[in-house]
Amino acid sequence: MKNQFKIGFYGGVEEVTGANFLFECAGVKTLIDCGLFQGFTLADHRNWDPFPYDPKTIDYLFITHAHVDHVGRIPKLIHEGFRGKIYSTPPTRDIAAVMLADTAMILSKDTKHNLSEIYNEENIKKALDAWLTIPYHNILELPCGLEFSFKEAGHVLGSGMVCIKYKDKKIVFTGDLGNSPSPILRDTEDIIDADYMVMESVYGDRNHEDRKERRGILAKLIEENFQKKGILLIPSFSLERTQELLFEINDLVENDLVPTTQIFLDSPLAIELTKVFKNYQAYFNKHTQFIISAGDDIFNFPGLRQTLRTEDSKNILNVPPPKIIIAGSGMSSGGRIVHHEKNYLADPNTTVLLNGYQTPGTLGRKLEEGAEKVIIFKEEVAVRAKIVKISGYSGHKDSDHLVEFVGKSKQTLKKVFLTMGETKSAEFLAKRLAEKNILAAAPKIGEVVNIDL
Repeated sequence: MKNQFKIGFYGGVEEVTGANFLFECAGVKTLIDCGLFQGFTLADHRNWDPFPYDPKTIDYLFITHAHVDHVGRIPKLIHEGFRGKIYSTPPTRDIAAVMLADTAMILSKDTKHNLSEIYNEENIKKALDAWLTIPYHNILELPCGLEFSFKEAGHVLGSGMVCIKYKDKKIVFTGDLGNSPSPILRDTEDIIDADYMVMESVYGDRNHEDRKERRGILAKLIEENFQKKGILLIPSFSLERTQELLFEINDLVENDLVPTTQIFLDSPLAIELTKVFKNYQAYFNKHTQFIISAGDDIFNFPGLRQTLRTEDSKNILNVPPPKIIIAGSGMSSGGRIVHHEKNYLADPNTTVLLNGYQTPGTLGRKLEEGAEKVIIFKEEVAVRAKIVKISGYSGHKDSDHLVEFVGKSKQTLKKVFLTMGETKSAEFLAKRLAEKNILAAAPKIGEVVNIDL
């Protein structure tokens, strides 16, 4: 191992979720992310299989960001013997604490698996006790010569690319890369000197519409919904996507660009995470910081109502339209949005706004693909609602910008490993990079690569 390093691809390959990579070098074993595999349900059966490595032998775990498909199996890792240190940026740790508690609450209802031994307060506490933070650009130096640091990924609050240096080599695990420029976050930082890169490829085979176009579509939908006295359902990811939507609706409402209407933020998780965002305003981009300094609460505006209690969520049904409901989950794979979809999908006066990637098998993906009927809570529901997709709200770089990002390291780059994307997306991106004379490959699940130093 002194003259080589290894990368094991144990999740987040051949699909988007389940990020889990093992980096071995200089006698040190380091995991990058430990996330849940997600499909139609929050977590499928693979999450309860044994890890393909011994957690007791892992020295460090670095977390790129706090989405559940990057942090969700940490309690399981703890349960199976991991006793090393966990590192992330400060916002990621605070967000992960909220996300893990929420995941534990949801999985406690799983009747097929005995998850109480895994997802409990004790294991989450052990994880947080072992969890240290590193601000962007600060370097963690290990006695063996390995150096670790984070650079801004621009994907969600606190998201960081893990940059590893050993001798004269630099290896970068990008995590998810943001769709910069973001309304709230700072842009993804450039990487210009990577030797090897493990990079996401969610949108490796397609591009987003322009940001001005997405804002225009959102404003038009709000206006149309108001005029026709309809119901606008927005399945939204509680972390980042919801805060971006609130920010943009805040601007539209306060500048009289859309009519004031009843808007329900029906997600306890999103409400709790928005509080965390307010604690880390220094991580926002300069434009957003300026707006806040001028006295604007960027996540609050006339017409917005937060529904924390289940009773309040149920009462939304009794509120006459027009109304807008923002609720999780973003892929309609669980959460309160599914109840609203059951109530309103059959109504032709309903519009569903899909604003991010929809995993195959999820209700969101079925709606995106034009299903005329869906099963919700074991009941068949006709889909008469209008389904609209805006990919510009994605938190991921699209194909052109992924190619551009990689290209900045072209002079030093020896190989790119394309992960966290469906196979067709990763393979398409690999071909695009090959056209730029950049060697790229889409690893298989369980594949281990050995690279000489």
